[in-house]
Amino acid sequence: MLIKGGNANLTVTGVLKDIYALKKPFAVLYKKKNITRPFEDQTSLEFFSKKSDCSLFMFGSHNKKRPNNLIIGCMFDYHVLDMIELGIEKFVSLKEIKNSKCPEGTKPMLIFAGDMFDLSEEYRRLKSLLIDFFRGPTVPYVRLAGLEHVLHFTALDGKIYMRSYKVLLKKSGCKIPRIELEDMGPSLDLVMRRTHLASDDLYKLSLKQPKALKPKKKKNISRDVFGTTYGRIHMKKQDLGKLQTRKMKGLRKRPAERITEDSEGISPKKTKSA
Repeated sequence: MLIKGGNANLTVTGVLKDIYALKKPFAVLYKKKNITRPFEDQTSLEFFSKKSDCSLFMFGSHNKKRPNNLIIGCMFDYHVLDMIELGIEKFVSLKEIKNSKCPEGTKPMLIFAGDMFDLSEEYRRLKSLLIDFFRGPTVPYVRLAGLEHVLHFTALDGKIYMRSYKVLLKKSGCKIPRIELEDMGPSLDLVMRRTHLASDDLYKLSLKQPKALKPKKKKNISRDVFGTTYGRIHMKKQDLGKLQTRKMKGLRKRPAERITEDSEGISPKKTKSA
């Protein structure tokens, strides 16, 4: 959900609209101004979370102390888990870049560059938030032509650079096409400000999956590296002498065969008298 603060200016409003355009139709944009301060009072965010059934939010505001302010965060059980405040230093909107855009609902490819995303706990949590915010729905397969949107995040010298590209598949003379990236916007230069991170115990609790969602392991079923499914069947040793066959006149034993069985010690079967 994308929420506009009470003093949102044109820059913040433009960022929220462009992020909403990238997230359609998996986002909700609240156009009315909401006078709230998430780092001081979180009740309004929790109310919007229950109302729209959303676990991720982006709040935009603007004031003299913190100009062009963005707060990105996530919920756990309709309570704020993590919040990270970002300042917008430079913004280039979708309309300013006159290039073709990706269709609505395109699943983006996410790229993170910079050692800070692995070294710093705050940047690591920010990376997790951005992945959850932009990854889109989980799908089993993606066709090659559907890989046409790239979101690139770079952490360098205390700043986060967000760039959005459209993938162009060009002819290369072979089966694998030549790939080019075309800037399509929006483009953001961000700086990290305040953070509100959950404790380690609460964060680990939020990562646990319910037992109902975990796939049940099926016994005696395995898969190889190529995805082929194999099944193992357990059967008791069968006595083929007692195997019931189809009763046919042609399979009945003749009197000579019965005499032979009697001489070998095999008990004769009872037969009806003629």
